[in-house]
Amino acid sequence: MKIICIGRNYADHAKEMKSEVPTEPVFFLKPDTALLPKRNPFFIPSFSNDVHHELELVVRISRVGKSIEERFAHRYYNEVSVGIDFTARDIQALCKSKGLPWEKAKAFDGSAPVGKFVILKDDQNIQDLDITLKINDQIVQEVNTSKMIFSVTQIISYVSQFITLKIGDLIFTGTPAGVGPVKINDKLEGFIGEESLLKLNVK
Repeated sequence: MKIICIGRNYADHAKEMKSEVPTEPVFFLKPDTALLPKRNPFFIPSFSNDVHHELELVVRISRVGKSIEERFAHRYYNEVSVGIDFTARDIQALCKSKGLPWEKAKAFDGSAPVGKFVILKDDQNIQDLDITLKINDQIVQEVNTSKMIFSVTQIISYVSQFITLKIGDLIFTGTPAGVGPVKINDKLEGFIGEESLLKLNVK
C-alpha cells in the first residue's frame, strides 16, 4: 500500500504557510513505514527540533483504479478516518532553501498515524464533515471539509491520472490552518464530528 498526501488543500493553511493557493492538486508520497502502529506513541525524531502536527481527513481506497473520471471517483472509497501528517518543519525549511526534495521532513518512520476507519453513512456527505484535533483537550485545528480547495473526488481523479490506485491505499486530503509544534507528553486526539477516532501520546 502507499500513502498519498495532498498539500495546501485549504486556502487558510496555504496562507499561514505563506504559500500560493494551488490551481491543481499537489501531492507527495509517504512509505508504509510512516504508519504508526496502533497504540504506539509518537516519538519525536532526534533529527528535528520543530515537529508540527497537521490534521487531515484520510480516505481508504477500496478498489483498483487508473485514470478515474471524477464522476465515478466516489465508487473508489467508502471508509474515512483522520490522520496526522507529522512534519519536521525545520528540516523541510532547510531542504526548501536549497531547492532539494523534502521527503525526509515528511516521510520518516511513524510520521503518519491514522485513526480507526468508519464507513460513511448514506446520509453523510464527505464534503460536509467536521474534523477536529485536540492537544491536551484544547482544540488546535478544526474545519469542515466543505472548505477543501479540491474535493475528494477531484483528488482521486487527478492522482489516478499519474498513479494507479490500489485497495488499501490511503489518501491524506490536506490540513487546515492551525498547524503547530508538538512536544513530549502532549496528548493528541482526532475527531470526525463528535466521534473520537485517533488518540496518541508524544514521547
